[in-house]
Amino acid sequence: MSEPFREAKLGSIADFSYGHTASAQDAGDIRFIRITDIDENGSLKANGVKFITYSDELERYKVKKGDILVARTGGTFGKTLLYKNDSPAIYASFLIKIIPNKKRLTPVFYFHFSQSNKYWFQANNLVTGGGQPQFNANVLEQILVPLPPLPEQKAIADLLSTWDEAIEKTERLIQAKEKRFQWLLRKLISEPQNTQNTQKNTAWKKVRLGEVCNPVTRKNSENNTNVLTSSAEAGLINQLEFYKKSVSADNVTGYYLLKNGEFAYNRSAAKGYPYGATKRLDRYDKGVLSTLYLCFALKPNAPCESDFLLLLFESGAVNRELRAVCQEGARSHGLLNITKSDFFGITFWLPSREEQEKIQFLLNTAMNEIDLLKQLAEKYKTQKRGLMQKMLTGEWRIKPEIINKYMEA
Repeated sequence: MSEPFREAKLGSIADFSYGHTASAQDAGDIRFIRITDIDENGSLKANGVKFITYSDELERYKVKKGDILVARTGGTFGKTLLYKNDSPAIYASFLIKIIPNKKRLTPVFYFHFSQSNKYWFQANNLVTGGGQPQFNANVLEQILVPLPPLPEQKAIADLLSTWDEAIEKTERLIQAKEKRFQWLLRKLISEPQNTQNTQKNTAWKKVRLGEVCNPVTRKNSENNTNVLTSSAEAGLINQLEFYKKSVSADNVTGYYLLKNGEFAYNRSAAKGYPYGATKRLDRYDKGVLSTLYLCFALKPNAPCESDFLLLLFESGAVNRELRAVCQEGARSHGLLNITKSDFFGITFWLPSREEQEKIQFLLNTAMNEIDLLKQLAEKYKTQKRGLMQKMLTGEWRIKPEIINKYMEA
């Protein structure tokens, strides 16, 4: 086994500079980078870009290609950005620029180290503050960084960057596929709800939700303890799994008992669901939900496919109907004031079963492509984490003949 790399405290091999305090603007001379602009992978988000007006006094807050920024406060403390853009930017006050001594530490190597378990173990132990974590320079300087020779740092960084490129390429493809899926969803389900052609087409019938679905109000008499919550992204999921804690009542026998394939409507507005989200129980055989949810199931022999009904809600096709029955400003328990009778009274256009199956096939094929790409991206991330564990500790070493090429460069 190879000898582990020697280590040094970050404060002995780098300087730190705090960012600029200013109000972000929608337009200006130069981009203004805030904590919220850095995603979980340490990349700069392309959306929600903000700017500020440039002046000479801001020169010391400028960040250039190859610079390192780290979040110093809040729930995302410690996340690190390697700035890759050609155009310079100004960084905000809740960020710190790390300025490494390049004779001892390369920025790209440090960036990869900042994504490792070794880095996060230290960060979580060193961070100060109660409700608002603080990860300031006096804490950051204590981080122990592995220090292989510079040529080996560059070789390791190049190797790990290969995985980053594969991850980024796959995630860009996922985004493109998701946009296409949303386009298909609109074309195949949303738009037909609002066109005269649909009304004239005898293959599409207008129905009330209550005609094809029954309310589910069965109580949890069996004392099932699989308490669910509804997540916009994860769907109906175990509360402990999602929140890492219980937020339900101690006694859940009064909750609704939901079975696999049944639906629940959450009357809380969420991102992407301004009039609440409807999800189907797919993960478990059974689960229980608060009676604040409106639960329902397809009637036996209903002229509606379960997948089509789910896609109908996901597409936002019934948002117009929900908006019409939703009393803005009148809320109960923080929920949209949509009554049970109003909810089951919403109407939508339903195609023939044959047409439903065609639509489901197209959309399910598109979703499967996205799921496969997500699995591939996760596989790359797992491989990279494994490589980092081996390469950044010195357990695995780059071959000398490869390192020699970096010495010659």
